[in-house]
Amino acid sequence: MIRLKRRNTAWLIAMGLLIGFALLAAPVSAAVQISLLGVFAVAVIASLIELGPDRETLLDVLHRAPVRRRITPQAREAAERAASRAGYFNRSGIVLLDIGLIAMQTGVDGLAMRRTRNISKDDDGVRPFITLFVDNEESDRQALIRYEIYNHLGEEQFVHEMKAYLREGELELLAEHQLPLAGNSNIDGSGDWDLRVYVDNNLIGMHDLMLAPSVNERRRRLSGEAEYKESLSSRRHNLQNAVIVEEAEEPETMQLKDLLEQPSSSSRRSLSRNRR
Repeated sequence: MIRLKRRNTAWLIAMGLLIGFALLAAPVSAAVQISLLGVFAVAVIASLIELGPDRETLLDVLHRAPVRRRITPQAREAAERAASRAGYFNRSGIVLLDIGLIAMQTGVDGLAMRRTRNISKDDDGVRPFITLFVDNEESDRQALIRYEIYNHLGEEQFVHEMKAYLREGELELLAEHQLPLAGNSNIDGSGDWDLRVYVDNNLIGMHDLMLAPSVNERRRRLSGEAEYKESLSSRRHNLQNAVIVEEAEEPETMQLKDLLEQPSSSSRRSLSRNRR
C-alpha cells in the first residue's frame, strides 16, 4: 500500500527552493535542468511515499537495513508471534533487536548467571530482558516497559513494570526484579511457559521458555515410582500365595452419573501470582 507522508517536508521545501534558485539565477543547459529536477523528484518519492504494511519510506528502509541485520533469531521469532496476537502494534521507530532471560544460580563458586530458555527450580531466579533500537523520532522520552511471564496453564506468574528513558540508538533493558524459583511453593509442575513484553502497553514480543523441576523433585518422583512398583510387585506375590476361603459378593457397578454426583476427593490447587 502506498500513502503520502508529510514528514521531512521542511527539508524538501528547502531543497526545492535551492534548486529553483539555481535554475533561475544562472543559465544552465537543458541536461543540467533535467538532472536537477530528477534529483528533486527522487528525493520527494524516497521521503514522502510509504511502502508496505509497515508504512516505511524508502529512506527508512535504507536507514534501517543495518539495524535489521542485528536482529537476533529469538527477537525475530518473538516479533512474529506477537504480530499474530491482539494488542500488537508495530512502531517503526522502535525495533526489537533481542529478547531473552537471565537465570541466576548460587553455587560453590558464587553467583552464576546465564542466558537460557530452559529454567528449573534449581535456579535462584530469572530476570527477563530486551534490547531495543530507538530511532530519533521515538527518543528522548520515558516509556513504560512491562514484562509478563505465564506458566503452562496460561496463568500469570510474574508481572513487572518499569519506566525507561529512551535514548537514540541501541538500548538494553533488564528487569529490575526477578521471578524467584528455588523454594517457591507457588510454582509447580513443568512445561512450556511464555514471556510477553510490552512497550507503552503495546505488545512487541512473545518469547517461549521451558520450566523443569529441580533435582530433588526429580529424585522424589523417581523414588516414589520405585516404591510404588515394589509395593505393587509385593501385593501380586501375596495374592498368588493367598488361600481364598470364601468368595465375596461383587458390589454393583457404579454408573457414570453416580461418579459425577460424588464430590471430588482432591481439589485442584491454583497458582498465585508473583508480582514484583
